[in-house]
Amino acid sequence: MNDDNRIQALFHVLDRLPGPPHLEHPDGFDRVTARRRAAGLRGLLTEGFGRPCRLDEAVQDASYSFALCVPAEATEAGVPLAVRLSNYGDLAVVTTPAPDSHADLDHAVRDGALSEADRVRLTAALSALGYRLVPPRLLHRPYDGVTRLAHEAPCFLSYGPHQGRATWWTRFFEHL
Repeated sequence: MNDDNRIQALFHVLDRLPGPPHLEHPDGFDRVTARRRAAGLRGLLTEGFGRPCRLDEAVQDASYSFALCVPAEATEAGVPLAVRLSNYGDLAVVTTPAPDSHADLDHAVRDGALSEADRVRLTAALSALGYRLVPPRLLHRPYDGVTRLAHEAPCFLSYGPHQGRATWWTRFFEHL
């Protein structure tokens, strides 16, 4: 099984976790611990990029609780980087600069939106705190899970070619 298939299988496992009907987080989600880890990530990114990185912790009604921004002036490519931390399974996604800009970090590097050195800084910081980096291309696939998102005609803002339909991005990284 290749890595994309493993990640897709993980999405389905996380999708089946018991939780409240609002789908924002699974049962047992510990926001205090998640906030502490997010603050730790901000510290690692600020240190690694040599400029203050912003932590947005005012996220509500979403399947993620925290977003971080590495400012454009801190990156070698001059492109801002965004990181969202899901409330499910320690998932993290990096966008350069928008959710549908690049299929994955390899594509962002090839396109010049991310330097290899900045990629190493990002992935090392995420790995040090136990986050699982997932490529946006897998998140932009249509949602085929077991929750109400599969059956509703959602008005969610889904990125990529499936606007207006739920995607795995909607399930794990979006406002619900």
